[in-house]
Amino acid sequence: MIDAYITNTLEDLQRGNRLRSMRTINGAQSTRVSIDGKEYLNFCSNNYLGLADDPRIRRAAFHSIEASGFGAGASRLVCGNLDEHTALEQYMAAFKGTESCVVFSTGYMANVGIISSLVGRGDIVFCDKLNHASIIDGIILSGATMKRYKHRDMQDLERQLQTNQDYKKKIIITDTVFSMDGGIAPLDQIVKLAKQYNCMTYVDEAHGLGVIGKNGKGVVEHFDVADDIDIQMGTFSKAVGSFGAYCCGKKELIDLVINKARSFVYTTGMPPSTAAASLAGVKIIENHPELRQKLWDNVQHIYTGLKGVGFNPGYCMTPIIPIIVKDSQMALAFSKELFERNILISAIRPPTVPVNTARLRLTVMATHQEKEIDYLLNHLEDIGKKLGLI
Repeated sequence: MIDAYITNTLEDLQRGNRLRSMRTINGAQSTRVSIDGKEYLNFCSNNYLGLADDPRIRRAAFHSIEASGFGAGASRLVCGNLDEHTALEQYMAAFKGTESCVVFSTGYMANVGIISSLVGRGDIVFCDKLNHASIIDGIILSGATMKRYKHRDMQDLERQLQTNQDYKKKIIITDTVFSMDGGIAPLDQIVKLAKQYNCMTYVDEAHGLGVIGKNGKGVVEHFDVADDIDIQMGTFSKAVGSFGAYCCGKKELIDLVINKARSFVYTTGMPPSTAAASLAGVKIIENHPELRQKLWDNVQHIYTGLKGVGFNPGYCMTPIIPIIVKDSQMALAFSKELFERNILISAIRPPTVPVNTARLRLTVMATHQEKEIDYLLNHLEDIGKKLGLI
């Protein structure tokens, strides 16, 4: 019976153009990658500042391995808490302007663990409809009531706040930069509503850290609301160029998470070299604003070029640029044509995005060269016309 279930499920995915597979990248993650011995321009990575292969981050990891070995050896509450973990947490708390910080091995583990530590049965979470799957899963695991408001729709959020006031604890959770369409959450309005209806606030800065804000501190810095956000979570695996996640907030909050988050308590600590690499990446972000400026120059170049040939690159200008084609088969065909021209951009299909919103998820890095962007734009225009999209 289980064999039939597996076969039928895979066949259903195939018929719906939703069956996925993985390509193996040979070598480092950069603007150009090698696949089966051929070079491709990489326009689908979250490596926004190009730090994943930065020699400073490599050196930090190497030095940590020499000093502390590779594995942490145990849960951090047992004996797996190393100097590198503490150094990263102290630096992140100072960088984000909070009292304390704790780091997790992945962003998924962070969201699942933090949310289920903060709320439970009898509590309610107001969740943007396009929040990341890890946020949804964390809410479900917690047992709290979940109310999903329309994407970035503050009128809908307020309606739900008005009609759901009789709960012990209330919390609004949102991504700050939405990973599939690049939209930015209106945190200034969310903070205002949270104060009005006595709610906690929780933001996921996975795609905001290092990218948004004068100093790269994220969307909370952009809207100047850091002091009004109760929980600042984010990851080191995008702009920072490393791996892992953080939770920043008041000391009592972090103490609670350390003691209650099952995804923290019951797992081995992240490798110390990963923590050291993350710390090096955050320091680069803080001390080299020119990287962020180059990223925004590249973003502007692509937005202007896409609009010039007839594409609609979305309503918010961020390094995540969706090219909506609606139909999954069309998205796959577009991605395949690009791949044949040595350009790597993945087709994103349901259930990752809503039905009838299949797309190419184009992302740009600070390290992309102007000629590489122009090559991309020329082929996007040519294929777009060929497929009848522009």
